Amino acid sequence: MMGPAHSLSGAAAWLGVGAAAAAAGHPMPWPVLAVGALICAGAALAPDLDHKSATISRAFGPVSRGMCEIVDKLSYAVYKATKKPADPRRTGGHRTLTHTWLWAVMIGGGASLAAYTGGRWAVLVLLFVHLVLAVEGLLWRAARVSSDVLVWLLGATSAWILAGILDKPGNGADWLFTGDGQEYLWLGLPIVLGALVHDIGDALTVSGCPILWPIPVGRKRWYPIGPPKALRFRAGSWVELKVLMPAFMLLGGVGGAAALNFI
Repeated sequence: MMGPAHSLSGAAAWLGVGAAAAAAGHPMPWPVLAVGALICAGAALAPDLDHKSATISRAFGPVSRGMCEIVDKLSYAVYKATKKPADPRRTGGHRTLTHTWLWAVMIGGGASLAAYTGGRWAVLVLLFVHLVLAVEGLLWRAARVSSDVLVWLLGATSAWILAGILDKPGNGADWLFTGDGQEYLWLGLPIVLGALVHDIGDALTVSGCPILWPIPVGRKRWYPIGPPKALRFRAGSWVELKVLMPAFMLLGGVGGAAALNFI
């Protein structure tokens, strides 16, 4: 799928989690619901850091472009080192390592560890990165015609304001993890969810997605999981634009309303 659809699916997924938490009797504070949805929307773009034309690879200028080259080469090296005879030859690392459940868990776990050990500045960096990506994904038309610096300033300002709101008692800095020093451990959860939602979205396209790696399927270790080929679509096609994106917006709205006990 394309960036806007990925971001919408990520936001809708976190709002759905909020609805499930409310139904289970453990509602999220509204800042956790809102910030988590934005983080998940941004994280849903992150697996495409292995592709030089992806939104995330352009979002932070030379820094993200350099990281894209590193991640692409790393992914390709891992693919070559672990593929089975039935896995096809490749010339790059796109839709390999970063499109797996293991990568999603590692990235989310790393974010939680960074928030736990790095304190407020680590939290601000995590918020900044994912809020910039959320703007690029959800407001992509406006972001495309504006300066990158303006988008970065918006991300930095929003990160500072939202961190201040979360820090207030009862607003969710210690949501789910209440021990001393465990504030913001939950930040890894929307990041894991966003990456997994991205992978599921890509699995619906014609190429499929090797979500299960390194678990082998048949004679392949990088088996492209997906529905029957007749049900798949091309990225950017009318199915994505006219069916899936409106569905994500509808589901996100219903999930948010349920999470806030409006319905």
